[in-house]
This record gives sequence, C-alpha cells and structure tokens, in this order.
Amino acid sequence: MRNEEHIVEEKESRIIKIEVSQEMKTSYLNYAMSVIVSRALPDVRDGLKPVHRRILYDMYEMGLRANTPFKKSARVVGDVLGKYHPHGDASVYDALVRLAQDFSLRYPVVRPQGNFGSIDGDPPAAMRYTEVKMSRIGEEMLADIQKDTVDFGPNYDDSLQEPQVLPAAFPFMLANGSSGIAVGMATNMAPHNLTEICDAIGAVIENPDIDLEGLMQYIKGPDFPSGAIICGQQGIIDAFSTGRGKIVQRARYEIEEHERGSDQIIFTQIPYQVNKAELVKKIDELRRNDLPAISAVRDESDREGIRIVVELKKGSVPRIVLNTLFLRTPLQSNFNVNNLALVNGRPQLLSLKEILVHYINYREQVVERRTRYDLQKAEERAHILLGLKIGLENIDEVIRIIKESEDNAAASEGLQKAFGLTKIQADAIIDMKLGRLSHLETEKILEELAELEVKIAYYKDLLADRRKILGVVAQETRELAAKYGDKRLTEIQRAEIGQTQVEDFIKNEEVVVVISNKGFIKRVVAEEYRSQGRGGSGVKGAKLINDDFVEHLYVASTHDYVMFVSSFGKAYWIKVHEIPEGSKVSKGSSIKQLIDITDGEEISSIINFTEFHDDQYLFMVTKHGVTKKVGLPAFRNAKSRGVRALFLDEGDIMVQSELMTDGDDMMFVTAGGRGLRIAGGDVRAMGRASRGVRGMKLLGDDTVIGLLKVDDSRRILMITEKGQGKQVNFSNFNRHGRGTQGQLIYRIKEKTSYLVNALAVNDENDVVVITMQGQTIRIHVNLISTQGRNASGVRVVALKNPKDSIVALAVTDYSRDEEDGVGEDATGDIMVGEIVNTSAE
Repeated sequence: MRNEEHIVEEKESRIIKIEVSQEMKTSYLNYAMSVIVSRALPDVRDGLKPVHRRILYDMYEMGLRANTPFKKSARVVGDVLGKYHPHGDASVYDALVRLAQDFSLRYPVVRPQGNFGSIDGDPPAAMRYTEVKMSRIGEEMLADIQKDTVDFGPNYDDSLQEPQVLPAAFPFMLANGSSGIAVGMATNMAPHNLTEICDAIGAVIENPDIDLEGLMQYIKGPDFPSGAIICGQQGIIDAFSTGRGKIVQRARYEIEEHERGSDQIIFTQIPYQVNKAELVKKIDELRRNDLPAISAVRDESDREGIRIVVELKKGSVPRIVLNTLFLRTPLQSNFNVNNLALVNGRPQLLSLKEILVHYINYREQVVERRTRYDLQKAEERAHILLGLKIGLENIDEVIRIIKESEDNAAASEGLQKAFGLTKIQADAIIDMKLGRLSHLETEKILEELAELEVKIAYYKDLLADRRKILGVVAQETRELAAKYGDKRLTEIQRAEIGQTQVEDFIKNEEVVVVISNKGFIKRVVAEEYRSQGRGGSGVKGAKLINDDFVEHLYVASTHDYVMFVSSFGKAYWIKVHEIPEGSKVSKGSSIKQLIDITDGEEISSIINFTEFHDDQYLFMVTKHGVTKKVGLPAFRNAKSRGVRALFLDEGDIMVQSELMTDGDDMMFVTAGGRGLRIAGGDVRAMGRASRGVRGMKLLGDDTVIGLLKVDDSRRILMITEKGQGKQVNFSNFNRHGRGTQGQLIYRIKEKTSYLVNALAVNDENDVVVITMQGQTIRIHVNLISTQGRNASGVRVVALKNPKDSIVALAVTDYSRDEEDGVGEDATGDIMVGEIVNTSAE
C-alpha cells in the first residue's frame, strides 16, 4: 500500500501544471514558425524552400550533373527522404517534378526524362518510371559550395551535415518566383526574365540609390513561362514598390478568316498557371449555354506550342466574343503578387529593390568567403612550393640529411633545422618524387609559385576593397546572362484594363428606334425596313392597338447614347442596347420601363450621340418659340431618372432639340410654313435651371414644329400631314435676328394641311415616313422635287385612308439603293447603310 502511494506521489511530482490556453498558444506558435521557416516560405538569399534546397544538394552529392546520365526519380526521392527530409515521399516527388516543369518554372533547375505532367493538369508518371539530373542552371545554384561559401548544419538526426542555404549564383527567386501557404501568411512571387534581372543587378551595384523608375528601365515586369500578355503597368508598379500587386494577364490571340467566310480566334499563349484542358472545357460550356456566336472549340496544341481554335459563326463579331471570353473564362486571369520571403529567418514583405539588394549582399558574402578560401588554399600551396624551391636549390644537402636520418621524422627535423623550414615544407620535400628533381619539373614548380604569388596578391587586394568584390558579383552576373539569358516571353501592354463595360459585349450595329404615341418603344434591325418609290403605299410597319400610332422614329448605333427630351422639358438618356429589341410589326415595350417618365409626359426629341463632348450643346425650342442652349456635359448625370433641361411657361411644351457646336446656324420651322434662320451664337449658353429666351416670334396661333441645324450642302425636306412635300435649299434663307418672324418656307393650303416636320437631307438620303395608322414608306429624296419657298410641294405619300395622316419622318442613308433598282415601283428589301445623324452633324 505504501509502495503504491509512493508511486502516485512520484508521478504527481513529475506533472507540470499549466493553463491549457497557454499551452495551446505556445504549441501553435511553435508549429506556425516551423511551417513558416521550414516548409512554406523561400529564403531571400537563394530563393529556395528547404525541400527544394535538399533535393538540389542531394543531386549534387549523387553527382547528377548536366553532363552525366539520368537517374531514377525514386532514387533521388529516397535519398532525400533518408538523409535530409523525413516527410512523405509524395511531397518530395511533387517538389522535384515542379523543379523540372518548363511550364511551372521560367528556368527549370532539374532536367527531366519521362512524363512529368503537362499544362493540361495531367499528373506525372510514378517516380519509378521517370528520371532526372540537374540542368546547367541548376548547377549554378551549387557553384563553389565546396569552397566554404555557405554554412552547414546538422540534418534531422545529427548524422550528416546539410547546407543552410545554397551559393545561388543564379537568382532563383526573382527568375522563377515562388508560391506557398504557411500559417497565417502566404507567398506568391512572379517569375522574371533572367537577362533583365542581371541588368538590374548590375544597375543596383553601379548606383545603390537607383529608384523604382530606374529599375523598371531594366526589369519591365514579370516574365511568365506561358508567355501571354500583361495588361497595364499599375499592378507591376504596385508589386515592385510595395511587394503586393495585381498583375492582369490575357491570352495571346490571332483572328483569322476561315475559308467559309467566318472568323476564327486562335489562342497561342495562355495566362500563367491556367489549366489548358479546363480552359477549353469552360469555353465549350459557354458555347453550349451562353455564347451561341461560337460554333466550335478545338485544342490543336502540340509539341510546337499551344493552339486553341475558337470558330465563330458567320456574322459574329470577334471582339465581342473575345470580351465575353476574357470576362467569363481564365483567358484573363490575375496573378496576385505577394513578395513574402525569409530575411534572417523572419518573414518579410519585400519590394523589388529590397530583393535585389538582399541578393547582392548575399552574393557579396559568397564571393568574399570563396575568395578567403581560395586565398587560404593558395597560401598553403605557395608555402609548400617555397619549401620545395629551397629544397631544390640545396638538393645535395637535402639528400645528405635524408640519407643520414634514421626515419622520416628525423629527416623532417633535420631539414627544418638546416634550412629554417616548417614541418609542412619539410614533409613535402621528403614526399617529393625523385622525378621532380629534373630541370623541367623544377621550372614548373617555380612557374606555379610565381602564378600563386600573383593570385595571392589579387585575392588580398579583392578582400581589401568591397567595391572590387561587388565588381566580381557584377561580372559573374553578366556572364550568367550571357550563358543563359533569353528574350522576354510575356508582352507588357501599357493600356490598363478598366472596369468592363456592357458595350464590350454588345454588337455595334445600326437599329431603328420606334416610339408610339402611347409610350411603347422598341429597337428594330434597320434591314427590316423596305424601300418604296414616291407615291407608294408602303408596308405595315408596326402592330398597333386601339388608337395608338407611331410618333417617333430614329436611327442609331447600339453603342450610342440616346437622349430623350420630353414635352415637359426634362432630359433622360440610356444606351441604345438597353432598349428592348422587337420586330417591325411588334408593339414594343412600355417606355416607362426604361425611363422615369410621368403621366402625360411625351417624348419630343430623340438625340443620338457617342460621348459628352465639351464643345457640344443641346439646342432646344418650345411650341411657343422659346429657345435655350445648354452644354451637353451638363446632362451627364441625367440617365434614366432625368434632369430638368428647360423650365416651361404654362401651356407651353418642348417641341424639338438638336445638338450643335459654336458657329452653327439654327433654323426654326413652324406648322404654318414659316422658317427663321439665326446664328447659334445669338443664344448664349445657359444652365439647366433657366427658362430660356424668345427664339422666334409666331403669328396668330402658329406653333413651332421643327428645328434644323443649317448645312448649306444639304436641303430642307418638308412633308405635310396629308402627304404633300418638297425640298428647299438652305441658301434661300438669310440669317435673321433672334426673336423675329422669319420668312415663308411652305405655302399652306387645304390640300396640304400643316407641316409635320422638316429634315436636312442630301442626295445620299432616303426619307422614312410613318403614318398615324402605322404604315412605313421609304423614299429616296431625289424623287421629291426641289422647289421655291412659296411652292406647295408635290404628293409624296398616297394615304389609303382619308383619316390617316403623316406623323413622323426620319432620314436614312442611300448608299446602296441605286444598285437595288429602287424607283417608282420598287418594293424589294435593301440594306440600310450608315444613317446620317441629323442632330449631331
């Protein structure tokens, strides 16, 4: 019983009581530091993690040089495991494989033989099948390691010594990069071009105060093994200056025209670390589900390089397909730089210059230690040769002493006393072969001694001057670049990739924008409209309900802005592609779905423009002749919510708006057939909140129905409600003062009724006419006669229903009509050419 109590007391005396939280904290920190220092992060000096360093050193010990036969990978892995790295064989083999992959490392340090995986993500063959040896660049990592250039320490079981760092004549970390996940931190370093790195090293040695801008004259940016294109320099600048940055990569491509008339996009380089097989699979998924413009995807890659062929359907726009592919596949990928490395055993985030300085300082230490080693060996050899020289000069006496001595020890002592030699020198004389007593051998000894004396002087001079050691570092770096340097694989484009715009994925094509009186809107492909001869009855252009009718028609590009100026004096804008697409006979969608238009508010003008240019103005006129000019950029924030463009008097409404620039003349046209031409400069630019000024004095109950920008190379085309029309030259109208009555422009009669609108046209135009009941007629303007100011015009449109009337006009281009035989009776389909923008000419 007493024994049991004694045992319990003894056990309790060995128990150390400690808080669980404290033990977990201590143990976790120890584990974390072990992972950080011994596994995941590279050393800034040689750029290697411990497993890579041990693999290379073991191959060095095994004699696996670039000029020796290959050995099985399993032999190397087993040797590394047994001697230096007691972890899983898979982890060592994976590390060995990566050192040999030319798609993973910019400059592989291991030369492979066999299947070492592929850029498609295929795994390497088992280690019993593959073979390895060091590449020539790999040998540079261990150059001069035998000359006491690095410190050694015990391996895991204290049975062997292993290097704590390699001499690294090759700048591995900058040239090949590194990646690894530690505990609470990770590193992701990009590879760079060796020639550029060596040039930068020389520049830093030459000018230690060089700044980032100076360094980037040498190192342009990362140089990935897969090539590809880096888009923009800001990510590079961030990474080089702070150690962190986002590098945007895009695949390199070519666009070729297929023999069938369709286009092909051929990708020849892809971003770094992108799995090619998965990439092709992703593109094919898009083809099947979301990107019908692609007809087929093929991987035609071979040993010559990557070739991914994306075939497009006829009529597809390659740029739009490319933008979609870049957005939704790894064809555009980010490489997030995080330059975290071990500096004196501690993790540190490093800029480009800091990495270069640390490497240069380390190479300086290596060269200094190598020089001290070489000096020591040279002095030891010179010491021996000096003794041999003394012995040869006194050869007879030396022979006598040796012959009279009982043994070598006595002979050595005799020689030391006789000639003042050291034991090492005396022993060297005793060990000298008789054959070296010849005159020729004596001369060789003296020549070697002289050479050593020169070397010793050089070594001492080198060690006495740090700048000379740095000069050796620079010279060896230049030699490295000459031996292994190559051209850059990755192109760097200065243009940054901004935020992706919707327009990047929308085909740029011309469409007809149609708005009905009851607020329905649609965009229709321009080719759907048919051309008619003068006096033709047209074809059905819109499916209308109840008493609705087409009130506005405009032609624009899908990438353009469309500004809606309402009858209430508000301005809205959207992009054309945001308008729902319909057919010529469809009703369209409610305009209230696109802009915040209120009840009773109608669209008076639709204006097409590409950008908010500072030199453009929105020129407006109301039914009562009030006009106003506002700079276009003032409407930049209008969007679909709308902003006030002009404050209206009670009972007045906005009639029309046009884009104009300084120097333009503007012309008002009234329903009663009067026109006033004024200088646009007569109306000063105002803010959006102002009322405006009188533009034209109206007679009786006349109202303004049109606004034109004067162009003397064009003519004024007018059509009345009952289908009469004519053209008049702008030159028939002189400039008058703002606020006057103007001149007669159209003689109004009962058979004509009032003017609907007025357009500026030339010989290259058609006019598209829309009736209240939805009929569409397209007429070449040359079929409408040019007359004087007082004429009443000719019949342009034959209305089938007496109750029908003309409600809207638009101008289109006539570039192909003559080829298609458009005339009095022509009704065939034609291609609509580029539409003349009447509001922004």
